[in-house]
Amino acid sequence: MRPARDIEALRERLKAMETDGCPTDDARFDLGHAEADRHLGGLAIHALHEIYAATTPDATAALGFALGLVQRAAGDRPVVWGVQAMAGLETGQIHGPGLRELGLDPGRIVLVRVKETKDLLAAGEEALSCGAVGAVLLTAWGESKVLSLTATRRLSMAAGQGRATAILIRLAAQPQPSAAETRWRVRGALSRALEAEAPGHPTYAVELLRHRLGAQPNAWIMEWDRERGVFEQGGRNAEHQQSQRPALPGGLVSPAADGSAAARGGAVRRYG
Repeated sequence: MRPARDIEALRERLKAMETDGCPTDDARFDLGHAEADRHLGGLAIHALHEIYAATTPDATAALGFALGLVQRAAGDRPVVWGVQAMAGLETGQIHGPGLRELGLDPGRIVLVRVKETKDLLAAGEEALSCGAVGAVLLTAWGESKVLSLTATRRLSMAAGQGRATAILIRLAAQPQPSAAETRWRVRGALSRALEAEAPGHPTYAVELLRHRLGAQPNAWIMEWDRERGVFEQGGRNAEHQQSQRPALPGGLVSPAADGSAAARGGAVRRYG
């Protein structure tokens, strides 16, 4: 991404988006997972939420969980997805049919590819503050001093200003202080087979590491039901699943070859 020119292109694209239907300032969304929702009391829509992949192989699980949050928070409003180049190289490129399998229309996504963390943050702030989108998903790779407490506070403020949800995914990084309302760590988990031994729903071992409003750390197994657009209780307990190396059903990220983000699954608009 060439920062000045491409940020301007993103700004023009955002101006053209529909801005009606923004949630109220105190709006919250739930996950659909009864036990987690009782514990959390809902998640703020106009705030920053942070998700860490437990290990690099868990990147797909972290992305799947994040996309579930995006759908719960954004509803039918557009989504901007900023991806740092190294994340795509290390974990695979965004795959249109995989997004559809999770229930997300690729046509609602504006995809922004960047090389540097500072450009990822700039694109995120621009998208969040514009008031035209429902959620902004930022996928960052590695440890970075740029992703400081100050930087995440700026993202949080932009989310409040634009009345959108900010979700920051950290891959190949360890949890550190931030301004996020919630901080999560996600692993892939074993799914339950459906009828006729069909592959089960995408399943995640999810840990709440921190909640700024006081909810205590906790862990759940969550299955994503794409038909209903909700997280449900998984089939095995968290302690057992986190000790396993899972095989995830379905696909979110394609192999790191030269596939297009929209390959046969819809037109994901790109900037950068």
